[in-house]
Amino acid sequence: MSLTRARIPALALGAALCLAGATNAAAQDAATPSITVTGSGRVQATPDLANVSAGVVTEAARAADAVRANTDAMQKVIAALDAAGIERRFVQTSRFDVSPVYVDSVSARPGRMPAITGYRAANQVRVEVRGVDRVGGVIDALVAAGANELGGVSFGIAEPAPLLDEARKRAVADARRRAELFAKEAGVALGRVVRIDETGGAPGPGPVAYRMEAASAPPIAPGEVDLEANVSVTWSLAP
Repeated sequence: MSLTRARIPALALGAALCLAGATNAAAQDAATPSITVTGSGRVQATPDLANVSAGVVTEAARAADAVRANTDAMQKVIAALDAAGIERRFVQTSRFDVSPVYVDSVSARPGRMPAITGYRAANQVRVEVRGVDRVGGVIDALVAAGANELGGVSFGIAEPAPLLDEARKRAVADARRRAELFAKEAGVALGRVVRIDETGGAPGPGPVAYRMEAASAPPIAPGEVDLEANVSVTWSLAP
């Protein structure tokens, strides 16, 4: 019993020393002068793919009839994509819904809810087109097949990883350039890198909308897409 009692204070003392050591190390790190700078890098590239959102909206007196008509129309749209050489793995349903159609609120009687006059079915697919030179022809084929709703066109890069890595390199270089400037003006020197965090990027522009009245392949101007990287880098400082 006496041996056990003697060991308890020793263990408690050891734990206290470890805690004190960790606290002192944390305090020392917190007291070390440092500078945190954000940097950004951007790479521009010609897009090699486009995403097209297109579909069919149908209306009928009964919901079942609206869905049936929509299904028939969408089958023609999918067949047109097959004929245009778009692989099925690049076609994905992005929207399907059925909703009531109400009478015009202007003609509705005051104080009464608008009456339901029919139902609307909407089905939309997202199509990935490899090769932006094909986009105009694909849109023309969709419209000719009966697609009456086009959500827009957006452009991108099929394999963005190498370009994003280059943007990251430029972001780190930008952060170092700014940190060296600040340190020089403050009369101190940069030490080792303590922390690096990537804070995200935003590749590519937003969708471009097109009207559905196209009678022939519409002209498509893909321009360039921007791939961006942003980093936050912390350096220790030396006098």
